[in-house]
Amino acid sequence: MTGAIRKLLIANRGEIAVRIIHAAKKLGISTVQIVSEADREMLAARIADEVIEVGPPAAAKSYLNVGNVLEALRRSGADALHPGYGFLSENAEFARAVTDLGCIFVGPDAETIERMGDKVNARRAAIEAGVPVVPGSDGRLDDPQAALKLAGEMGYPVMIKAAAGGGGRGIRVVRNADELATAVPQAMAEARAAFGDDGLYMEAYIEDARHIEVQILGDGETVVHLFERECSLQRRRQKVWEEAPAVALSAEMRSELCASAVRLAQSVNYRGAGTMEYLYDPLRKAFYFIEMNTRIQVEHPVTEMITGIDLVREMLLIAGGAKLSMAQEQIHCDGHAIEVRINAEDPARNFLPSPGPIDRLQIPNGEAVRFDTGFDAGSRVPPYYDSLIGKLIVKGGSRAEAIERLGQALEELDVGPIATTIPLYRTLARNADILDGSVSTQWLERWLSDKKLAP
Repeated sequence: MTGAIRKLLIANRGEIAVRIIHAAKKLGISTVQIVSEADREMLAARIADEVIEVGPPAAAKSYLNVGNVLEALRRSGADALHPGYGFLSENAEFARAVTDLGCIFVGPDAETIERMGDKVNARRAAIEAGVPVVPGSDGRLDDPQAALKLAGEMGYPVMIKAAAGGGGRGIRVVRNADELATAVPQAMAEARAAFGDDGLYMEAYIEDARHIEVQILGDGETVVHLFERECSLQRRRQKVWEEAPAVALSAEMRSELCASAVRLAQSVNYRGAGTMEYLYDPLRKAFYFIEMNTRIQVEHPVTEMITGIDLVREMLLIAGGAKLSMAQEQIHCDGHAIEVRINAEDPARNFLPSPGPIDRLQIPNGEAVRFDTGFDAGSRVPPYYDSLIGKLIVKGGSRAEAIERLGQALEELDVGPIATTIPLYRTLARNADILDGSVSTQWLERWLSDKKLAP
């Protein structure tokens, strides 16, 4: 189905649902929000034009229940569906089912999701496009013995990953054959439980790598990049602090990296918003493609802050049949932006989840400060889903100014009485390594193991 979208069903929840509703309303698009029984009173449900309940609190029976979500789409009369991120956003069969109903899936087509959403297939596509990849397996590893043989040939350490997954699930770093023999069945079981697919692949493990990703937009014919983001500060392979542009790249390396992302997206005629993710080896000054996310990312606001481009708006326009509204030479990087994820977790108690009521929510003000959230005072954080409360995003003329502004905004931000990760970020915003950009994907885990964070 093509043509401008008139009515949009949002198949997600929380802050990304609110974000999509705001973008849709600015375009004059009517919105329908699906909810579980636990989310009847959430902010997205209150600001959408219509609400349809799709099941009990458990995600598997509501937001991940394909039959219920498709039935809601039929009942709503919507001509398009935006999946947000997580849940069904990278499920090719779901995307195909949406289009089979004669509706628009806001994102790439099912064939592209199948090709680029699977890490092994994406790796092959990158090689074909001349984009460097981390040395590793040529295909899926469905046999533990094959994994042991390949690791012996490659040399340790190696990383095994779920072929169909993301979000840090099904990943193991192993440093010898004994560890690998144990890790492979564990990773397969975790991948099977999370994604319904226990296929693995293997790649060399780069010590002290930095995680850098490139935001792209395509209309099926033309692709542009919106520069890169750095997401090296991670806990349990989950990003917690993101910024744009990346700290460690020279202008020449930035240009080369972004060009490779465009080349890869162009080779698959990409349509919609997507992210090419890379590992950057600062010692060798080399980057390696690792995977593509065929959807909007949690950290997309930092890109919006430095480019002034509304990515969700562009997704909706492209899905409705429009061509890209900007050429590459019209996209500029202005200043530096940082995002931190505010979760309902207690960093002083090993990040113990802390669902419950939000009695107070004081949001910092300022032209260069943004807080994306799915809650307000009086809301309740349910225990059934991701613990993300909101994302605090700031922009400065320089990285130093952005960090200073982040520190100020964190002092003003108040969410309670539940425990949150705000104290963690107040500490990190003063850390010497972070101030000078001397971090890697392992830095935060090491730092946390040495620290006792006060409540």
